[in-house]
Amino acid sequence: MNAVVDGTAQSTQDLEATLNSQVKHGIPSFFRLGAMLPKQGRTDTPVAATEKMTVVLKTYASCGENELHAHTNEDHTFVVLQGKATFYGPKSEERTIGLHEGVMLPHGTFYWFKAISDEPLVMLRVGGAAGEGTDRFERIGADGKLMDGFSPDNKQVEVILSDQWFGVPPKA
Repeated sequence: MNAVVDGTAQSTQDLEATLNSQVKHGIPSFFRLGAMLPKQGRTDTPVAATEKMTVVLKTYASCGENELHAHTNEDHTFVVLQGKATFYGPKSEERTIGLHEGVMLPHGTFYWFKAISDEPLVMLRVGGAAGEGTDRFERIGADGKLMDGFSPDNKQVEVILSDQWFGVPPKA
């Protein structure tokens, strides 16, 4: 297993472990949004979590994309903070969203999206468990088989970070 580097998760296990470590019972969690922008690939920066909800800052290089998939046990939303993305459904549904627009995806909804602007795409992703005692991180591909979000099956490529930063840099 890799580690979280520069605040970004390097594997599904790292993302889950970091989000689980951020769970605080009975007290508020304050956070800052900030991430290095990729020249290639995509990043996931775990921001905050409860036992049933997660907040992740996601960045995608221009033309960054993923594969058709569904989250079986999690409802989630994306809100665009920079750039534009086109979301696609399994029956050729298509919708482009930009700055301060978003999409709500109920669990079991198949979708994929692609960054379509020249600048990196930055989205805030908030997810909530859709049931008790389920794996809220589970995702499946169009074939119904489990799909790791950090795998080549999900169009994961090597991440190359730029020297550009989105949002608030970490405190020194």
